[in-house]
Amino acid sequence: MRSRRPPRRTLNPDAIVEAAMAVLDEGGVDSLNMRAVADRLGTGPSSLYAHFAGKDELLAAMIDRLAADLPTPEVGAGAWQEQLKEAIRGIRSGLAAHRDLARAALGTIPTGPNALRWINGLLGVLRDAGLPDHVISYAVDVLPLYATATAYEESLYTPKDNPETAEQYIADLRRYWQALPVDRFPHIVALAVPLTSEVEPDARFEFGLDALVRGIETMKGPASA
Repeated sequence: MRSRRPPRRTLNPDAIVEAAMAVLDEGGVDSLNMRAVADRLGTGPSSLYAHFAGKDELLAAMIDRLAADLPTPEVGAGAWQEQLKEAIRGIRSGLAAHRDLARAALGTIPTGPNALRWINGLLGVLRDAGLPDHVISYAVDVLPLYATATAYEESLYTPKDNPETAEQYIADLRRYWQALPVDRFPHIVALAVPLTSEVEPDARFEFGLDALVRGIETMKGPASA
């Protein structure tokens, strides 16, 4: 008896991206391929190639879909520092909502229409703040990378399935550091407890984000300070 495929849906780029997101959310980036997406849509893989050349192009469209949900930074809409922070928070939260999509986003330069809208708005806010061009160029590269790397790390180590295993690992690590020769590693031994204390992910992310933005603020030229 032949297996029945799901009812055929209207095939367009948006529907394909939506189905691809569902596949990724269930099995991660490694489970994402054109056949899996086609099966979810009730069609064959060949029909997807009329819209996307392959998995890489589809992933780029999925990342651009996330950018559509990011608020566009606007000149005059608030302090540039807070707008910058909010923009980077959006990247992290958007990627974190989709399993290990951050893994695919690492090393990718977004070129889709939604990403371009967002980047253009952010560039405008930073230029209006009087930051030098080279500082702006580094900032819009390094800060999204920080958010993406954080989201990816959290997708790897968040103890969703077995929190006891993660807790045991941290406890073992703490005991190991505490047992190190104090004459050789005095600072590790002294800080073994705080180094292995549970850190709330949002607090850790905000610490790094604040440090980066404060650093960028110091790079304003004398004429624009």
